Amino acid sequence: MPLSQERVPAEAATGALEIVRVPVLSDNYSWLVHDPASGATMVIDPGEALPVLDAAAARGWTITDIWNTHWHPDHVGGNGAIVAATGARITGPEAEREKIGQIDHGVGEGDVVTLGAHRAAVMRVPGHTQGHVAFHFADDAAIFTGDTLFAMGCGRLFEGTPDDMFGNMQRYATLPPATRVYCGHEYTQSNGRYALVAEPANEAIRERMGRVDAARAAGEATIPTTIGEELATNPFLRADSAARLGELRAAKDSFRG
Repeated sequence: MPLSQERVPAEAATGALEIVRVPVLSDNYSWLVHDPASGATMVIDPGEALPVLDAAAARGWTITDIWNTHWHPDHVGGNGAIVAATGARITGPEAEREKIGQIDHGVGEGDVVTLGAHRAAVMRVPGHTQGHVAFHFADDAAIFTGDTLFAMGCGRLFEGTPDDMFGNMQRYATLPPATRVYCGHEYTQSNGRYALVAEPANEAIRERMGRVDAARAAGEATIPTTIGEELATNPFLRADSAARLGELRAAKDSFRG
């Protein structure tokens, strides 16, 4: 169901950062992140340019930076047009420089990137793609996970292994439960339907799905989520081994519920 551009509700805001969810393509989210103190604005994973540019212009913001989590076209397709319109600088995984193209600042595990005074640690989270990164604003209790950690799900293993994704999930699970998770797709409803099959006795999943189904019926988004909510309801984050995660991922890949 299409969603309008909208600012993340106040209770989901992270400190002084302003975060705007911008639906693009069929089910992607790009994220505008604005620092009022410096006037800097970046967009994470612009799958297409026009909705992102329109959302920024409506708020009087000029996009200064583009941050990409990985090379897939539905996450980088708007890069060129946004750079042409704004002169924005592109930050992305150094390991995927050739696939993304036009990267000004290549990053990897342990690097720190900034938006104004706000600092984000770069985490390498392979599996969906091998160079995939996440951006963790620890002081702002926010993480942008691209196509690795979803609400009640994880990304497909296009380039990696269950061991890769299990390692990612283990790292995410150590973050403070209040950390808000901004991912790249509105997959929550389909992920939740599988989660009910994977963990049929988990009442937290059942209760959450009631809220998810109501939100989607009303045309509302279900993202962001939180680490705490995922620890309670996400079978992939709750998996106790790489082998178990691999079983879950293979079953989800063929799930048609």
